Formats: sequence, structure tokens, C-alpha cells
Amino acid sequence: MRIIAGQHRGLALASVGKGDAGAHLRPTTDRVRESLFNVLTSGAYRDPITDLRVLDLFAGTGALGLEALSRGAKHVTFVDDGRKSQSLIRENITLCRRKADTTLLSCDATRLPNNPDVAYDLIFLDPPYGKGIGTIALDHAMKGGWIKDDALIVFEESAPQSPEGFTLLDSRKYGDTHIAILEPV
Repeated sequence: MRIIAGQHRGLALASVGKGDAGAHLRPTTDRVRESLFNVLTSGAYRDPITDLRVLDLFAGTGALGLEALSRGAKHVTFVDDGRKSQSLIRENITLCRRKADTTLLSCDATRLPNNPDVAYDLIFLDPPYGKGIGTIALDHAMKGGWIKDDALIVFEESAPQSPEGFTLLDSRKYGDTHIAILEPV
């Protein structure tokens, strides 16, 4: 796994290795991440990255949020409650030397507390596949003030997603990965 473009282009991230089977770590592959960011930066949307605040739910290794930082995001908040994930995220933040631009919340993304700060512009949502918890997390994030009214949400799952209260802007399929790009209604 590596950073694809931007300030940290080519930087190898910490290896998941065998990881923790209970953590359900399934990092977004370099190929899918590159395709996703190509779609986001293609001009079809306003610049969804430069100087924006990013929320990375079910952050896993932190690769999506760190890719956004590398491409010009102002701040990323990573949310994951797995010990292995938190360790990988911390290690990857250190590798990128971006501690000042990041926050790691050690909590369940489906039980986010109310946001004490400014809402986020770009949301990455990469829950364990097939469990239906991504929609729950998205609902809690909306109700808790984490998502701006004009935010872009990137929802990665094993089946197409179009949750109630959101408009589907685009969807892509990469092998067994479906990515939906949404915005709040």
C-alpha cells in the first residue's frame, strides 16, 4: 500500500500483514484508491479535496484520509475502534509526518458522539462489507453534526448503496467493491 499522488506520492504505508482477523481489515487497494481520486478530481465535482476537512469513518489503515491529506486536504479525522486499526493509523500518520493535521477518534463509527467542531466537507465511509452498519454510521454522523449540508460522501461497500436522505451522484464498481458518491438531500 502506498500514497498514489500529491505531497506524499510513492510513500509506502505500514503493512497490514496478516492483521487481526477479528478487525475485518480490508484496505482499499491502490488501484481502487487511484481510480476513486481520479473520479473525485476529474472536474465533475467542485474541488473535493484542497483545503477541506475530511472524516474517514471505519478508517482501517487510514489510507483514504492520508491520500486526501497528500492531495491538499486541510485536516482529517479518522474514526475506528479496532486496536490494530488504531495502531496502523498512528503508524501511517507518523510515516507521513501529519500528526498536526489529523485526529484519531477511538470509537465505534455507528455510535459517534455529537461533533464538537466544524462539520466535514468530504466523508469516506468504508465499513466491513455486508453488515449494513455503514448506513447506521452515516445516519449518526448526519444527526451528530459531522457532515456539512453540501458534503461529498464516498461510500464503499460490496453492493451498491443509496441510503435514504442522500442523492446518488455517481457509482462505480471495481471487482467486488462498489463505490457510491453521495450528497445530503
